[in-house]
Amino acid sequence: MMARIGITGHARLAGDTSSLVYKALTTELRRYTGGKLHGITCLCDGVDQIFARAVIERGGDLAVVLPADDYRERLVDRDDFDRLLGKAAQVSRMPFRHSDRQAYKAASEEVLRRCDLLLAVWDGMPSREVGDTADVVATAWKDGVPVVVLWPAGARRA
Repeated sequence: MMARIGITGHARLAGDTSSLVYKALTTELRRYTGGKLHGITCLCDGVDQIFARAVIERGGDLAVVLPADDYRERLVDRDDFDRLLGKAAQVSRMPFRHSDRQAYKAASEEVLRRCDLLLAVWDGMPSREVGDTADVVATAWKDGVPVVVLWPAGARRA
């Protein structure tokens, strides 16, 4: 059976948090060895791109949900985005011209619709805006999507 796993998490990570998150994600993904791994992500800076790399390195396939037409221009690390997007088995785009809170929320809801499990790399703090990590987790809980929260010891947001 295929494991369909979505991701949400913080975009800006401080210090060596990226390596801590990568280790936590790869450890969690090892649990899903009974079938093909299918990762679903918006491919945002930070956690989304770390997750995408971990899925690909485990031999899984990647589905990317782009929030809007101008999404790439809003990202800091376009090189990693382009490289990972090029490895995606499926790419879809939400019907928004501009990346804004409505587009981010809609894309996150699409990730939730497609996944059987959501991994949330989340520090437990409330959302600052609609579509932030805590908002996505709350929507998943409300919709009955199982959530595994990961926040490695020593992790920090920028």
